[in-house]
Formats: sequence, C-alpha cells, structure tokens
Amino acid sequence: MMVCSCNIITDKDIRDVIVSMLDEDCWQLIVPGKVYHAMNKRGKCCGCFPNVVDIIVKTTEDYHARHRGETAEVVDFLDRLKRFHAEQKAAILERRQRTARVA
Repeated sequence: MMVCSCNIITDKDIRDVIVSMLDEDCWQLIVPGKVYHAMNKRGKCCGCFPNVVDIIVKTTEDYHARHRGETAEVVDFLDRLKRFHAEQKAAILERRQRTARVA
C-alpha cells in the first residue's frame, strides 16, 4: 500500500526500516522523521506522518510479540505511545478548527 505519494514510499518500505531499527535497539523511540531519514527521504507535505505513526506502533507491537520481550514493559510503552499519538491528533484537529473559525 502506498503511504507517501510525495516520496513514493510503501508500507513495506517503512516496516522494513522500522524492523532494522528495532534490531539495532528494540527500545529506541522511532518517529516518522527518523524513519524517513533512514531511507534518505524527507517529509514534504507530512500528510502521511499520522499513518506512519500507526505503522510504527503496529510494527513495534508485532516485533516485540515475535521476540517475546518483557510483556509488561512493552504494553506500558505502547500505551504511552498511543496516548501521545491521540493527544497529538486532538491538538492538530483543534488547531485546524480554530484556524477555520478565524478565517
């Protein structure tokens, strides 16, 4: 599936980069900018970043499930990451609505 049409990046490309990063350090914080940097790309319109975050979360969950990490740590980390993502989405939506009202 095409995730970023600006850079022509598929979800498989993103998952492969994430897995290689997790192989290096399975507890590192992976963000869209870091993934794009690893592919020698950059976010142009950045409209794909929310989808990239979803792919990062899902791939990280799958990775740790396969490698049987300490489940309590994985769940805690992923819950915090999901809460952060939800807060960011809400903040973006609020900014968009506020901008629309001002205009």
